Amino acid sequence: MRLDAHQHFWQYDKKKHSWITDEMNVIRRDFPPGDLFPLLEEAKIDGTIAVQSDETLRETEYLLDLADQNQWIKAVVGWADLGDDKLDDVLDQLSFQKKLRGFREVLQSKDPEYMLRKEFVRGIHKIGKRGYTYDILIFPEHLDASLKLISKCPDQPFVIDHLAKPNIKDGEWKDWKKKIALLAERDLVHCKLSGMVTEADLKNWKREDLVPFLEIALEYFGPKRLMFGSDWPVCLVAGEFEQVLDVIDRFTDSLSAGEKARVMGETAKEFYGINA
Repeated sequence: MRLDAHQHFWQYDKKKHSWITDEMNVIRRDFPPGDLFPLLEEAKIDGTIAVQSDETLRETEYLLDLADQNQWIKAVVGWADLGDDKLDDVLDQLSFQKKLRGFREVLQSKDPEYMLRKEFVRGIHKIGKRGYTYDILIFPEHLDASLKLISKCPDQPFVIDHLAKPNIKDGEWKDWKKKIALLAERDLVHCKLSGMVTEADLKNWKREDLVPFLEIALEYFGPKRLMFGSDWPVCLVAGEFEQVLDVIDRFTDSLSAGEKARVMGETAKEFYGINA
């Protein structure tokens, strides 16, 4: 099964999507499933994992509704306030949603210590006991705190979104590599090969700019813990869906057929518990 392990949908709202800057104005519009499906068909991709972009329960419900309407949306990574004292009640209300497979928060916008609060760690344990995964959305400056969080939750499956957003534009990889290596030592930590073009030179990036970071991720995580994600439609700020897919497709051509299949879908299928 070929899967896009990371993409978004939204109904554009100037206030809610204030993170979309003038430089990103190409994505200041609605992005419904009907815009993505033809791209998936052309690329022979069987399904996607829809990931939250807004920190509201309404966002989680919106994505789950879309998943109900479109069978090719195989799983949803939603949002919930993991530090909320009423988290158990929220999880009880969501428990019948079979396509809800994990949670995420925009940790990159918060102080690194935010994720080490006892309430947040408690929330990670609660979702883990219910079989949910957790997507870690961070910048490199959050890697130290992320390692501490992972150490506090050794039985929790984590996936690092966008390789933790290394500074590809300036080719800064040495410090990022050291810290990524420490996270990769934990067997339940996975990594998404996604979101790279928007960390490169938006208008002038080349495939060769991304390859060193892909090679580092492959070295430390291996195919069994790597998964392709387009980060559509955010990727459109720097490149088309087909261009982003081509980078990973060409990079994985050097792997065995089985290893390539892992990166292009089988790892995500296993991680998010997708049956068909």
